[in-house]
Amino acid sequence: MRHTSAGVLVVLALLAGGGGFLLEHLLTASGRVTFTPSLLLPVLLLLIAAASLGVAWPVRRSVRSGIRIDPFRALRAATLARASSLLGAIMAGFGAGLLVFLLSRPVVPQVGSTVAMLALIGSAIVLVIAALVAEQFCTLPKDPDDSEPRDRATEPGGGH
Repeated sequence: MRHTSAGVLVVLALLAGGGGFLLEHLLTASGRVTFTPSLLLPVLLLLIAAASLGVAWPVRRSVRSGIRIDPFRALRAATLARASSLLGAIMAGFGAGLLVFLLSRPVVPQVGSTVAMLALIGSAIVLVIAALVAEQFCTLPKDPDDSEPRDRATEPGGGH
């Protein structure tokens, strides 16, 4: 399993930013109230960041101490970390799209809306960083028994 690339995170953030901007534009064009995220959403993102680090910490500890750990446990922790980093990138982009639309309007936005979007962006960035750190925690050393599979044609008597 390869680590999450920065390119994927940037693309997701840009797409989500466009989606957030488009959502606000469509809401405004239809005469509805613009979307403002709840202040509980940043708290939830920070809890997910803490959970991701908390699940990955025992894997790191076992790797450092040399104690063998169940690879499926490490895989679950790495999967949670990857999903968290993707979610963080999407939420940061979405919040940035909402904020760009709000600040591009001729009307001065309410302070509460701006603070909620800045809190969303900040907590989403913290989630991405925590998830990438957790993903690094889940990097297991190569097992000496796990060698690359050989080509069947190079084996004696095999291949034909």
